Amino acid sequence: MKIDPASISSARTTAPSLAGWALVIDDHPLFCDALELTLNSFESFTEVATASSLDGALGCLRGNGAPALILLDLNLPDVSGLDGLLRLRREARETPVLIVSSMTDDTIINGAIAAGAAGFVPKHSPRTVFRAALFCVERGEIYRPCGNVETEDDGGTSVTVARLSSLTNQQARILDLICEGKLNKQIAFDLSIAEATVKAHVTAIMRKLHVQSRTQAALFVQDAKFSNVLPRADG
Repeated sequence: MKIDPASISSARTTAPSLAGWALVIDDHPLFCDALELTLNSFESFTEVATASSLDGALGCLRGNGAPALILLDLNLPDVSGLDGLLRLRREARETPVLIVSSMTDDTIINGAIAAGAAGFVPKHSPRTVFRAALFCVERGEIYRPCGNVETEDDGGTSVTVARLSSLTNQQARILDLICEGKLNKQIAFDLSIAEATVKAHVTAIMRKLHVQSRTQAALFVQDAKFSNVLPRADG
């Protein structure tokens, strides 16, 4: 859903009612501070925590429970492509994740939303746009920036991330180990589970990804790195 911030009723000046704490994930200190100040201006948030990496964010989530909202920069030092968003969605499935990035290519926006993002806000947006996006998230709707084109043919990006986002935490961990070349017996040892359980998960993973082999599954994950879609940039 696209919303023109200017169309928001001037009578509705209250803050979005996303009650609870919020988490900002951005490795650029100035942007991180600016996003923190923006969220602090909305009184519904009891606290705004920040993290400069995905690992730091995951640690914050595990120590404090699910927040009411997560703001995520796609370009972090310890993740590639949309992998960070996928991992966050698995860790906090009930929390809306709003992408805030300077990279606003339609393929990136559509891929992020296919991966489960609650919306996408360009970093150069004024506070009115953030407010509009938060009201949209509050209503359970997807926020798309003005000018975004929802394309049906995006090279398979949306299909790829949608399938990966359907994996459970355990299935995602097993898939990571498959990509490292580990056998079922080794995976079972690493995760302290029965080999039969690993086999069952591998079968479920291949079914969800629509692949026929472990090699195809690993290649599927490599495609999701989006090295040709999500360039390294200050975003």
